Amino acid sequence: MSALALLAIAVAGVALLLVAVIKFKIPAFLALLVVSVGVALTAGIPLADVVKTVTEGMGGTLGNVAILVGLGAMLGKMIEISGGAQALAGKFTQLLGPRRVIAALTSAAFLLAIPVFFDVGFIILIPIIYGFAKAAGVNPVKIGLPVGAIMLAIHVVVPPHPGVVGGAGILGADIGWTTIIGLSLCIPVGVLGYFVARRLNRRDFTMLPSTAAQFRLFGTGKSEVEQDANEGGSGVAVKTRVSPVKTAPSPAMIISLIVLPILMIMVGTLGAVILPKGSPAADVAGFVGAPLIALLTTLGLAYYFLGIRRGWSSQQTGEVMDSALAPTAIVILVTGAGGVFGKVLTVSGIGKALAEGLHTVGLPVILMAFVLAAILRASQGSATVAIITTAGLLSASVADGGYSPVQTALILVAIGFGAFGLSHVNDSGFWIVTRFLGLSVADGLRTWTVLTTILGLAGFALTFLVWILAGGLSV
Repeated sequence: MSALALLAIAVAGVALLLVAVIKFKIPAFLALLVVSVGVALTAGIPLADVVKTVTEGMGGTLGNVAILVGLGAMLGKMIEISGGAQALAGKFTQLLGPRRVIAALTSAAFLLAIPVFFDVGFIILIPIIYGFAKAAGVNPVKIGLPVGAIMLAIHVVVPPHPGVVGGAGILGADIGWTTIIGLSLCIPVGVLGYFVARRLNRRDFTMLPSTAAQFRLFGTGKSEVEQDANEGGSGVAVKTRVSPVKTAPSPAMIISLIVLPILMIMVGTLGAVILPKGSPAADVAGFVGAPLIALLTTLGLAYYFLGIRRGWSSQQTGEVMDSALAPTAIVILVTGAGGVFGKVLTVSGIGKALAEGLHTVGLPVILMAFVLAAILRASQGSATVAIITTAGLLSASVADGGYSPVQTALILVAIGFGAFGLSHVNDSGFWIVTRFLGLSVADGLRTWTVLTTILGLAGFALTFLVWILAGGLSV
């Protein structure tokens, strides 16, 4: 099938999905699955492979997301119900003033994002975003958008994140130069993201009902779990309420619980770089630094320090943790369905056909790097896949181009910024951000998609400026 036909199928699939979700209010999970199957059949994926592709797309996404979302939500609920998020937000609001809180949290997110994957870091910060939003009396989207934007910027251009590290290996880019350039450019991009998000947030967004209900209860010390006790069709709802502790934990305790998994993940990251591969020490560091182990360890400490030590029984603490899981079900399922859509677009060859066709146009390598990554990002959703695939397509050109280490690193950073923008319905990160912040699909496209695209373009503009300067340097 021609690249033009595949492009038409991809555009039609996205359009149909948006119409189904926005106009006809079909649940996003259902719409994503139905449209994914339709696109798979239309794009020529063999009938025997359609269900397999859907299953692999769901499993591949949830294997990375479901456990982390569940553990992160439990930790967040413990911080919330204990009063820790409110205490931390109140302290910082008192010290900095309401106007500086968003900038301060965005700056903190810049540092937290360096060792942590985007989705993990954002989930860890959700209770803090909610707490600060409560303290400032604003919609959480006003805080969550700039925080999410800077974390994603770090994720796509700064090692040790997988896309940029994999791209560096393919292109032979120097990790040191990539890190220096990536961090340097992310600073102005983050500042711009703060102001662009503030501009986008001038209008008031109506929160999704499920998120609005969570946000209303946030910080009240009440955790409400509804279970259908439909014994014999009675349909009676049973509500379990957990009493709050009498005194909130100190801000220092909450900061420690937030920073601990970050530090553990950093141990794994540094161990992979410093320690001999395959050595016992490297294996231990990798185990300690795995996000799963980091969150499990932190959750165990929160169980004791935020619950048992402060007066909750084991049953009450367990009820608080359990109460976090029900609201995350929709986030997990919709995120998985977004992964299905991305998988279908990848297997169908839509992104690759477009990228290979564009590769023959003969654009300058730095511009080609950005455009190819942007097309792959838009067509299949995953920033990591877009970065690694683009690096593979350009590897021969870069190898034969005689570029300096700085120029090669700039090409890789341009690829990263190309994979930054156009986050939409086929991106699992889109669903994580929009669902936790209570944005509808339409509002998510107006805010998160626009914000990431503007910042991706701005990041590339800065990269191109440095590229011009680096062209006359001997490195």
